[in-house]
Amino acid sequence: MKWRNGEYQIQINSIKHWIKIEGSEHQTTPLILLHGGPGGNHYAFQRTMGPLLSEKRTVVYYEQRGSGRSEKPISDEDYKMEQLISDFSEIKKWLDVDKADLLGYSFGGELALEIAYALPDEINKLLLSGPSLIDLEMGKLIQIAGFMSVGETQLLKKINELLKQNLPISSLYDKVWSLVDTKTVDRLLFQNQTIAIQNRKLWEESKLTNTGLMAKVIMGHPMETPLLDRLKHIKQQALIITGIFDRNTGVTISKLIHNELKNSELVLFKESAHFPDLEEPHRFIDTVINFLN
Repeated sequence: MKWRNGEYQIQINSIKHWIKIEGSEHQTTPLILLHGGPGGNHYAFQRTMGPLLSEKRTVVYYEQRGSGRSEKPISDEDYKMEQLISDFSEIKKWLDVDKADLLGYSFGGELALEIAYALPDEINKLLLSGPSLIDLEMGKLIQIAGFMSVGETQLLKKINELLKQNLPISSLYDKVWSLVDTKTVDRLLFQNQTIAIQNRKLWEESKLTNTGLMAKVIMGHPMETPLLDRLKHIKQQALIITGIFDRNTGVTISKLIHNELKNSELVLFKESAHFPDLEEPHRFIDTVINFLN
């Protein structure tokens, strides 16, 4: 790998991608980080876990097309999974490395699995933190149940009224999300609300917004064969890290992925919800480094 520590804006598939490299002095197999969302960014991870990881490993951040500090594509339709995989492939060529390790959190975990499936000879190890499977309607039901488990009385009443309407799951999901406020979202995502407040401050400080376009396009243009049905073909050694209070993607999704992968381990974090990296940072770092070593 010829690149040094620093931030870069690199033209990949006609879109400028924000890339940052830290820890290149270690000359380890690069650990490429894949953020969630879809359409999120690395701003909070870059200021919390990232510096701890780069004390031991070569770490590469990049923000996906139309996300964070990377440019938006000209067309609002250009967010398909195949395009995200192509972007990754070109970024890896730019890095000039034979193999990379992947750490994907939330949707980034799902993207890591798609990349490993598409580029089997280019990926070394997989780390998946609270991974999603967004083409499963079960994922929407897990979130709805999650909101019901943390919501206040008024929200519960409104969701119960919606449930009586026998709406399609996608419509129900959209309507539930339209009802919730930021405090309820924080209770969904975090067990420790002090950490939720710190995370929310970083999100606001970043001034980076998620347009929702990527999620809309990926859900509207699913892969021909669902990822769950292709997991058995992924051979890489994988570690799945999930908080037992994860109400967003859920332990159920992690167990589904674990059961289908040929070579995986599932580690449950007992004080965490959707972000074990923030709620149990020292255990998270130790678990990640030990697995990579």
